[in-house]
Amino acid sequence: MRYFICLSYNGTHYHGWQVQENARTVQEELNRALSVLLKEEIQTVGAGRTDAGVHARNYIAHFDSESLASLSEQLNVIYKLNCILPEDVCVHHIVSVNDTVHARFDAILRVYKYYIHRVPNPFVHEFSAYIPYNLDVAKMNEAAAKLFDYDDFTSFARLHSDNKTNICKISQAIWEEDADNLVFTIAADRFLRNMVRSIVGTLLEVGRGKITIDDFVQIIEQRKRGAAGTSAPAKGLFLEEIRYE
Repeated sequence: MRYFICLSYNGTHYHGWQVQENARTVQEELNRALSVLLKEEIQTVGAGRTDAGVHARNYIAHFDSESLASLSEQLNVIYKLNCILPEDVCVHHIVSVNDTVHARFDAILRVYKYYIHRVPNPFVHEFSAYIPYNLDVAKMNEAAAKLFDYDDFTSFARLHSDNKTNICKISQAIWEEDADNLVFTIAADRFLRNMVRSIVGTLLEVGRGKITIDDFVQIIEQRKRGAAGTSAPAKGLFLEEIRYE
């Protein structure tokens, strides 16, 4: 049987979601915990990659198991699973799905948020980027709106990635202010590796007056990663939501 599993993780001490050699990853920890609990080898399939240091509030993966159905009748599987997992990874739900459903390929929308604090704060530094500069948020939103006019985001993709296409459809991109904090929300059907952090870094240059809105548009149209700004720090980025039909 196939199952969807919903989890959150603090990505600070992980080299992203996906299993990699000689690096600690969230997927590796989840595979290990499920395999120990279910006493069978479990290989999860995630909804997508997250970069090293990036967090997830509602991440989705799927896995196949022959023993979960009977085991769940005997004990609280989620409680036991969270006892095995490190404290910075937490499972919220496990639901059975059709065997043909795929956590990555069947996702129709992904939502990210990027958090910024503009006054030093020791209680948020692990989950928010400190940006002390004056920022023109109105211009940043005007530039962000230009993203809706395009679907090729090569300029914001990590170089030498294995993407089959750099086409994405962005449906939301907005900055919101809350006292001394800023939150950027962006939603799309899919994202390229490093794309959100690259967009945020470039929009910050607009906000600081280093580039104009026209410059931002030209960066998109050049389709060259070297044209965009420096990627914003990973610690401020959260994968907030993944939606399915």
